[in-house]
Amino acid sequence: MLSASGAKAGTFTDVPTTFSASTASTDPTAPNASATTGNAGRAARHGFPLRTVAALASSGLLATPLLAGTAHADPKEPKGPKPPAKMSQIGGDRLGTPGVQVALKPGSPKLPGPDTLTARSWIVSDAESGKVLAAKNAHWQLAPASTLKMLFADTVLPKFPKEQKHTVKAADLAGMGAGSSLVGIKENLSYTVHDLWLGVFLRSGNDAVHTLSAMNGGTEATVTQMQKRAKELNARDTHVVTPDGYDAPGQVSSAYDLSLFARSGLQNADFREYCSTASAQFPGDKGKGGKRATFGIQNTNRLLSGDYDMKPYPGIAGVKNGSTTNAGSTFTGVAQRGDRKLLVTIMNPEKKEHNEAYKEAAKLLDWGFAAADKVEPVGRLVGPLSEDDGTGAVGVHGKGKGKGAGQNTQAALDSTGGMSGAWTALGITSGALALLGIVAFAVHRRWPLPELVRGRRRSGK
Repeated sequence: MLSASGAKAGTFTDVPTTFSASTASTDPTAPNASATTGNAGRAARHGFPLRTVAALASSGLLATPLLAGTAHADPKEPKGPKPPAKMSQIGGDRLGTPGVQVALKPGSPKLPGPDTLTARSWIVSDAESGKVLAAKNAHWQLAPASTLKMLFADTVLPKFPKEQKHTVKAADLAGMGAGSSLVGIKENLSYTVHDLWLGVFLRSGNDAVHTLSAMNGGTEATVTQMQKRAKELNARDTHVVTPDGYDAPGQVSSAYDLSLFARSGLQNADFREYCSTASAQFPGDKGKGGKRATFGIQNTNRLLSGDYDMKPYPGIAGVKNGSTTNAGSTFTGVAQRGDRKLLVTIMNPEKKEHNEAYKEAAKLLDWGFAAADKVEPVGRLVGPLSEDDGTGAVGVHGKGKGKGAGQNTQAALDSTGGMSGAWTALGITSGALALLGIVAFAVHRRWPLPELVRGRRRSGK
């Protein structure tokens, strides 16, 4: 990872600094591994990714699973920030209720307890139907970190062909926050749009985000477009201040909204390609004769690429991770087992162990795959304004305020969860990307699933 010059340590930590045997001794920006301690120090000394800064300690309202819609305070509940007593009810009344929401049927596996799931907010849902299997404080407005880049990509990615080239100007890189994670873009050099999106998704590069924003009319225009897109997606918990997720006063989202962004973005084949790419070559400086060198970059989604203390999650196919001082660690992931595709979002685990957000996400995915047919949904991921209620006030039973909202949302819940048109089907083998496809949905109907890709995805460009 590169950092913006003059960075204040600990401000923006989306991307772990990466060491390798071939670069650790020659990279002047690399931290001194001997200064690190514990697991992090051992990881650095052995050439593994290292998360450079621990986020601020945080806590959430921890409650036992609900069997009849009533929350019970857990005796182990830590003292700390509490979610609002009243939150948005988009997607269902229970999603606006503080605490853990789950409706177990007889024989369903037990949801992991508060010692395992320490995040302030989380949600696990069926990616295709949109049914929410379980959630905790799903609409709590919290700092999103770089998971907000999913909304950035969903907004901007369709605008530029991947072959288009752009020569970077100094102004393109202006305005990045201190400590920003960077992929290593340099002014006066040209990059394809494909290169830039690899920088966004794999290295969470704010330099790539700002370059694409400059191509899109500037940061202010991009923020405005992102906010408009969030509204179109019924993501009413989200307020966008920066396009890259950098900590900023008033910049918030929610586990619910981040799941909406992922679900929408995954309908785009390019979005699916970038978020599921484990490693790639990125353009470097010009060498002798003007030929560009390249250097390797790896996806910092540890459920996709793995780490010294965890293997890639079976069935994972993206989507985006993040970490900042205010947000703590955040993560949205999508995975498949058999025909089941699940989305999970984790925001700000109280436990600050290495890779904790990924570990908690994996636990939720494991539970979700085991429990999917053995729980009653406690809500759903709504569709965009054009398909759901024009006010966004949509309940799990389709009780919206817009004209025909009740019929539309109930039909969506009964069939596909309000995401008509193309949708993504994800299949994985060998712990990484194996199958990507598109399913077209109509009420009570699905189109055949084409098989597109098998094996671990690595970009050679």
